[in-house]
Amino acid sequence: METPVFEDLDPASDCDCPGCVHWRRVLPPGSRTVAPVGHPAALSHLLGLARAGRTPMALALAATAGAVLAAGQAVPAVAAAHGPALPGVPAGDEPDTPQGGKAPLHGPAGKPAAAAKPGQAATAPATTRAEIINRAKTWIDAGVPYSMSAYWKDGYRQDCSGFVSMAWGLPDNEWTGSLDTFGVRITRDQLQPGDMLLFHNPDNPEKGSHVVIFGGWTDYTHTYYVAYEQTPPHARKQSTPYAYWSNSDHYVPYRYKGLAAGASGAEPSRPTVPGTATRFPGAAYFGTGANNAYVTQLGKLLVQRGGARFYTTGPGPRWTSADQRATQAFQKAQGWTGADADGRPGPTTWAYLTGKKGKDIPALAGSPGAPGTGTSHPVPAYPGRAMLRPGANNTYVTQLGKQLVKKGFGTHYTTGPGSRWGEADRRNVEAFQRAQGWRGGAANGYPGPETWRRLFS
Repeated sequence: METPVFEDLDPASDCDCPGCVHWRRVLPPGSRTVAPVGHPAALSHLLGLARAGRTPMALALAATAGAVLAAGQAVPAVAAAHGPALPGVPAGDEPDTPQGGKAPLHGPAGKPAAAAKPGQAATAPATTRAEIINRAKTWIDAGVPYSMSAYWKDGYRQDCSGFVSMAWGLPDNEWTGSLDTFGVRITRDQLQPGDMLLFHNPDNPEKGSHVVIFGGWTDYTHTYYVAYEQTPPHARKQSTPYAYWSNSDHYVPYRYKGLAAGASGAEPSRPTVPGTATRFPGAAYFGTGANNAYVTQLGKLLVQRGGARFYTTGPGPRWTSADQRATQAFQKAQGWTGADADGRPGPTTWAYLTGKKGKDIPALAGSPGAPGTGTSHPVPAYPGRAMLRPGANNTYVTQLGKQLVKKGFGTHYTTGPGSRWGEADRRNVEAFQRAQGWRGGAANGYPGPETWRRLFS
């Protein structure tokens, strides 16, 4: 079975401020929000106001919050201000995943199936990438609940490290401090389905330590990937920003040592395509149901020749109507008609694309660079995410706002647009992103490189 390489999933969003992180850790599982304060991180601020006698409302809210906490457990005050919520962080994705230590597999009765063997050299049983992904899917399909003390019927502990131990088929339940001994460190560019992304915090293993199985990039930009992981409340699979929602700089990619030679399950039926194949692979590799690297290469070549507007995501390895429409537009640009412009690449179309021959796909009428407009303006360089966030005040915000108005997405402006980022900017960007067919974290109102490119192209 061929392992998935690209998948489309939508992340949700939640707050990642220091205060929220603290309260999620210290409050009981059923008290993750403190009513009626609304935001757990605001509690410390209200208590401070109450002590200072600043406002009657603060006194009332602090008293109510205190009553709620009294019903649960006492918690210390937090001296961390609530910062702006980070866009695109889904609910619960700041991992609160304490884990058990290294332990043997457990039998059906929840008892060790065999005594652990301390000091024994780490062994890596042979497996394939397809087997790793398929094992990971079994827990996700079963909705295995998260626990650092319970063991699933296959003998593996139901926490993040137990999940990866299961997916890799290891003989024991490992933890984040030992999983690296079963892998070989690799680079981001070398990641393939079945590899793992590991963060082990040696100073406090239960604070942030986490590990996930890499399931493949979601598209050719390699900014999001499919993560298979065990995290509260249960095992899941979802689109995740590289390397993770939090502590991203601390995650390290590893490849399992025991991958069977020549049987990784990740290879296509033909030799791996480096992305520069000039020989036409055959019509069978394109069209409905096709899913291979040649489709990705075709899409990238079409984007280079003016076909970017046909793609809302990708290009990717799965053939879609976007590939067919972009191919047909390129064929028609060469003056071809009938069967020669059916949207399916043949040897001539492939030769023109790989050999950079013929004419590019013309721009839409009225857009920069279109025939008759007398203009040919390249897309301005993306300034970076920090320039287009709450608190930003710069010329890029003005440039963004003016382009949104020009594109017909300025309805939320009552004045301006101006240089100071505001909620009107975010709502207009969100409207533009949704018009591209994006949802979830991909339509959070904060422009990334792809939003910027489409807006100015």
